[in-house]
Amino acid sequence: MSDADTVLRLVQNDVRRRILARLVREPHYPMQLAELLEVSQPAINKHLKELEAGGLVTKEQVPSEKGGPPRRVYSVTEAVSVRIDLGPDLFSVERRALPKGGPMRLSANLPEDAKPVAEAVSGRKKIAVGEGLGYLRSLSASLADLDRQRDAIIALHQQIRGRISAAVDADFEDYDDRALLHHLIEAPTERFDALAVGEVLGLGRQEAAQLVDEISARLERQLADRAGHVIATRAEDHFRWWLGGYRRR
Repeated sequence: MSDADTVLRLVQNDVRRRILARLVREPHYPMQLAELLEVSQPAINKHLKELEAGGLVTKEQVPSEKGGPPRRVYSVTEAVSVRIDLGPDLFSVERRALPKGGPMRLSANLPEDAKPVAEAVSGRKKIAVGEGLGYLRSLSASLADLDRQRDAIIALHQQIRGRISAAVDADFEDYDDRALLHHLIEAPTERFDALAVGEVLGLGRQEAAQLVDEISARLERQLADRAGHVIATRAEDHFRWWLGGYRRR
């Protein structure tokens, strides 16, 4: 199973991308790829070895059609998606494994306009080219709509992060304070790991805990001032992560 860094490293090479473009269509032999891509077979073998080590392709031995020794054939078996979002107050690299299962199993998570396609192809091993192209056009339109929605949500997410960053820059002079807060901003749904942040900042256990306590108290005072009343919580609630869900009423 490849992580995002591995996938990015592998696909940055043009020859490897061209190999993958062929293999996603159907399995190929190394010699076949060398001829099609006009690249030496030793180079093709090297790239295939790296793709296999990275978990993007697999190989198997198949009998020779001419009665000779078995030959190696390579194919793509893992379905992944790598997303990169980059901009001011925005940086995210994520590898996602695509869900497995037949059309009807996927239908629970499909948008409404894609469910008829899943129903139409369920249980079928072959689909005529003309019919299949119609389904693919429909799904491509659905993907375009989802991409537009995702782009808008990411842009809104980025704008909110930018406004929070402006407040952090204005209210916190110390670099370590800002670094800790930016760590929270980057992962608002995850429970804060003070020790991990301490390691990034080069702080010891005691220093990291003290920094968290200071920032926690400061943020609580800010929220209390905004709300107009005292906010109370257990002292052991490290950095009071319920604050992330606070909304002014």
